Amino acid sequence: MASAPHVVIIGGGSTGAGIARDLSMRGLDVTLLEQGNLTHGTTGRMHGLLHSGGRYAVSDQKSAAECIEENRVLRRIASHCVEMTGGLFVKRPEDSEEYFEEKLRGCEACGIPAEVVSGSEARAMEPHLAEDIDKAISVPDGAVDPFRLVVANAASASEHGARIETHSTVTDLLVDGDEVVGVEVDHASGAGRHVHGVEGGTEEIRADYVVNATGAWAGRIGEMAGVDVEVRPSKGVMTIMNTRQVDTVINRCRPKGDADIVVPHETTAILGTTDEEVEDPEDYPEEEWEVDLVIDTLSELVPMLADARTIRSFWGVRPLYEPPDVGSTDPTDITRDYFLLDHEERDDLRGMTSIVGGKFTTYRMMGEEISDHVCDQFGVDADCRTAEVPLPGSEDFSVLRDYMDEFGLRSPVGRRSVERLGSRADEVLKTTDPNPVVCTCEGVTRAEVQDAIEGSGSNLNAVRIRTRASMGNCQGGFCCHRLASELHGEYDEATTRAAWNELLEERWKGQRHALWGEQLSQAMLNYALHATTQNRDHDPAERDGPPVDFGAFDDGATPTDDPPTRDAVADGGRDGD
Repeated sequence: MASAPHVVIIGGGSTGAGIARDLSMRGLDVTLLEQGNLTHGTTGRMHGLLHSGGRYAVSDQKSAAECIEENRVLRRIASHCVEMTGGLFVKRPEDSEEYFEEKLRGCEACGIPAEVVSGSEARAMEPHLAEDIDKAISVPDGAVDPFRLVVANAASASEHGARIETHSTVTDLLVDGDEVVGVEVDHASGAGRHVHGVEGGTEEIRADYVVNATGAWAGRIGEMAGVDVEVRPSKGVMTIMNTRQVDTVINRCRPKGDADIVVPHETTAILGTTDEEVEDPEDYPEEEWEVDLVIDTLSELVPMLADARTIRSFWGVRPLYEPPDVGSTDPTDITRDYFLLDHEERDDLRGMTSIVGGKFTTYRMMGEEISDHVCDQFGVDADCRTAEVPLPGSEDFSVLRDYMDEFGLRSPVGRRSVERLGSRADEVLKTTDPNPVVCTCEGVTRAEVQDAIEGSGSNLNAVRIRTRASMGNCQGGFCCHRLASELHGEYDEATTRAAWNELLEERWKGQRHALWGEQLSQAMLNYALHATTQNRDHDPAERDGPPVDFGAFDDGATPTDDPPTRDAVADGGRDGD
């Protein structure tokens, strides 16, 4: 073939972005298509655990061995995305001693470093653990920022010539006889919505090969080509707490079950999860009892969670895959391994392969295997380099550098900025312009926001996933308007207001499941601030119906000793009928 093969990858989560990086580094012509922002699907709705493999050391040892291998790789190539918190599998008195020993033997068999610590030693590491914890197994779990990692993979792919299209929905596969030859795509419109390419309208993209990396949505893409991809989506809830109640990943040492993990993540802790099979990866119930179950059960491990403030909850859908002849009835029994489905071999349909199953921690390994497969189709002799070459932001990077003097920032802000930017800190933060903090909860400065706007345009939700702005305790209550103001000058008022609205709507979606106690007070505070200082409940002059008589506000109503009624206030102080 005279020119490099053109490969279209459908799906902009961790696997799709990892494949795009791998193939583009091998010299292939790559187009990545994602229906929303990068991480729109499962990747953006995970608990942020960098697996040691310990969770699978009994039930799925192949997956466990893959996890510890990739754990070490990601620590090396994605250091600015990873925090090595360590992990504890803790045993309560009612938990099985036999299973504890089986877990320990499983870790040893899979090459996972594991050490038994006493209950008192575990509480010395994590003082808020329950007093009746018997003992624990220490493993090298960590926390990873999925947004930062996927953006870094997409940036690397783009640097190697890939075309990255977000807000671009594949509506059909182009099939010629027994071969997939391309895709039909609907591109959304709106200034700055896309990372790279075409603005609005439908496009036919011809391709030498198509990779279906859509996770829980893989069956829908398969249907477009007339093949079955038997993904079994399984939903799980995650609940975000207001602070890091623990600094170590806490797992309950027992066989499969709901609500058994707490992951410290950035400024918060994420509680998870449940496991319930659903029919549709986009349409499923989000139920209050699931949130209650997670908090109540994990309070048995960390009692202070019972009274802590919950800032939001969200649900993710696992793209579980099981060969049709297995037929498990319980989603927790389905392997977490991944599968490469060659549709030419399996369905006599050339030009397409699907990658299904797997876990976030093994995304790079999955990308390597499918990239090897694609290269084999075209006789391309090029080695995988993604396990050795650091991602953008992780070259020669150390979070221990002191940026307070160099960038004129307070130390905590400087440290947070450097953790997010990694080796790009010099490039982004060295500015002669004023660099105030825009998001105080996460310590995000104007320089970071402007850098994200340069890459994302006016899409403030894309800015959010690049910077974590609006993802802290106030959930955007004190910074959404500041983020919108950073668009001023480059974007018109209508575009800015639309971006502001979309960001507020996204922040609200996760809070509506946590409206009790102090979080209800926080939500009401946000509402009051937005309504009274930003007119977020809208100018009455813009309402439907007859215009407001503003003269009535000047004339006032007849003074009385009684406070005005709700109707009188709504009527501008005039006497009603």
